[in-house]
Amino acid sequence: MASAVRAGPRLRRAAEGPELAALPRALRDELRAALASEGSLVPFRLLRSLHAALRDAGSPLRLHELLEGSEIHLPEVPVPPRNPELVARLERIKARLANEEYRRMTRDVTGRETNGSLAEFGRQVRSVRAVVITIFNFLVTVAAAFACTYLVLCPCPQRVLSAVIVASVVGLAELYVMVRTLEGDLGKL
Repeated sequence: MASAVRAGPRLRRAAEGPELAALPRALRDELRAALASEGSLVPFRLLRSLHAALRDAGSPLRLHELLEGSEIHLPEVPVPPRNPELVARLERIKARLANEEYRRMTRDVTGRETNGSLAEFGRQVRSVRAVVITIFNFLVTVAAAFACTYLVLCPCPQRVLSAVIVASVVGLAELYVMVRTLEGDLGKL
C-alpha cells in the first residue's frame, strides 16, 4: 500500500524557496530532510502536517499545487517463497490432467477404448440395415406387380403399358405406407 510520495520539481522549489517561510521551522526542516533522503520520498503523514500548516497560516499556496508533477510511491511487495512440496504437487496434478486430456483426444484413434464406439457403430449398422431392407422391399414389390400384370394379361400391345401403370400405382402406395410409417416413428414431419 502506498505511504509516500516521490517529490516533483514544484515541491522541491517550494521547499528551497521563500514560499514556505510562513510554516513552522520544524516542519520545513522535516520536509527538507525528506526531500534529501534517497528517492525524495515524502510520507503522507508529513503531507498532512504540511496541509494543516498551510491552512492555519492562511497561505494562498494549496497542497495540490505543491504536489504537481509528484508521483505516488508504491513499494515492492515481497513475494514469499513457494513451498517446494506444493510446487511438486501442482506439477503432478498438471501432468495428470494433461494425460487425461490426451487420452480423451486420442481415444477414438487408438482403438483401445472401443466400448462406446462399438455400441454407436452397432446402432448405425442397424439403422442402415433397416433402410436397405426397406428399399429392397420397395423394389421387389414394384417388380412383382409389373411381372404379375405383364404375365396375366393376354398377349396384346397394351400389356407393357398396363404393367407399367400397375407397377407405378403399387409403388406410390408403397411410398405412402413408408411415409406414414416414418411419420409414426419420427413424429410429424
